Amino acid sequence: MNWYCDIAPGHPFHGPYHDHEYGVPIQDDRALFERLCLEIFQAGLSWLIVLKKRPALVTAFDGFDPAIVAVYDEADIERLMVNAEIIRNRRKIEAVIGNARRILSIRDAEGSFAAWINRHHPRDKDAWVKLFRQTFAFTGGEVVGEFLMSIGILPGAHRTDCPAFVRILDLDPPWRKAGSSV
Repeated sequence: MNWYCDIAPGHPFHGPYHDHEYGVPIQDDRALFERLCLEIFQAGLSWLIVLKKRPALVTAFDGFDPAIVAVYDEADIERLMVNAEIIRNRRKIEAVIGNARRILSIRDAEGSFAAWINRHHPRDKDAWVKLFRQTFAFTGGEVVGEFLMSIGILPGAHRTDCPAFVRILDLDPPWRKAGSSV
């Protein structure tokens, strides 16, 4: 997504995300879950729509706290389906709820979603996609690829001449291996 380095600077929505979040390693399970959910909501839509609706999505999904979202029931699904401020797609909403439940299972087994990701690193994109499809709902190649680029696992989020690339290189995520890129 190297073109992102060209369009994002100065843009009111893309700019802050590109400069401060995209490609930045994350270890917080809530933030990881949010990022996965945003990528799921983006499927078939533009990233700009997701960024514009992000504050409402965060509010509607209780801050993307997996422990809260995991206990959502049919009444919550109906509440979300009538919320005009968010992306209202029943399959995506149900996937988010199911994925929250899966993350709780992963936490029980691995200690955290971040630990699960770290344990499986490194892998190539195809292996990641296979793992995510076996583990989570609504996680095709684009969703998984963008999710993993957005959290600094897969390379390609920024060009080497992008100021964000240099800032991210200074970070020291647990999975950083010699020679890996942002």
